[in-house]
Amino acid sequence: REALIKEFAPTIKYLASRLAVRLPSYLDAEDLFSVGLIGLLNAFDRYDPTREAKFKTYAEYRIRGAMLDEIRSMDWIPRSVRDRITLLQRTCDGLQKRHGRPPTEEEIGEAMGLNQEELCDFLVRSQGAFVLSLDDLASQEPEPRILLQCMADPTAKDPLAELVGDAKRKQLAGAIEGLPHKERMVLTLYYYEELTMKEIGKVLFVTESRVSQLHSQALIRLKGSLKIEL
Repeated sequence: REALIKEFAPTIKYLASRLAVRLPSYLDAEDLFSVGLIGLLNAFDRYDPTREAKFKTYAEYRIRGAMLDEIRSMDWIPRSVRDRITLLQRTCDGLQKRHGRPPTEEEIGEAMGLNQEELCDFLVRSQGAFVLSLDDLASQEPEPRILLQCMADPTAKDPLAELVGDAKRKQLAGAIEGLPHKERMVLTLYYYEELTMKEIGKVLFVTESRVSQLHSQALIRLKGSLKIEL
């Protein structure tokens, strides 16, 4: 087991630091690293070598899952923030049904009685609430990067694809396809290409805070489309 921990320590550290940057300061990467170690050992005990999925893939899924379970158990998102995000989510869903297309930021702000500065500020400040983001949308399926890989080529003979329900994958893929171009690009670059928000900003020629806003807004739209509450 020592060799296993040594081999996966860099991966656990990477996953922990990637999640920690979107959490309050009292939730740090060290805590998540410890939880990740437990996830790794659970993966070692439960791995079924007769399945086609490689151990590395399964282990990363269990490590990330253990970290997300720990974050969920802390329930650190204030009720007021949850309520406002839910309202924003329902507003986006209602406007999309009314217009038959994704609503613009101006339409969302008008419907909620917020000017553009207030809406942008709220989306940026709410970024941490979406740390579970596509993991919640996938209902405990493998990590978002895997989902997006499967969606990119649904006919590929990828053993990972069997881990994702076909109907759910198509539903999520359709919802992502219906997003405005920049929001779709942010999700693809962040979850599939694994760029940081700062790097995405350079690609799209926008600020890091604007990327954060687009990320939050995209996930709000997806949760509304898929009828998922925070």
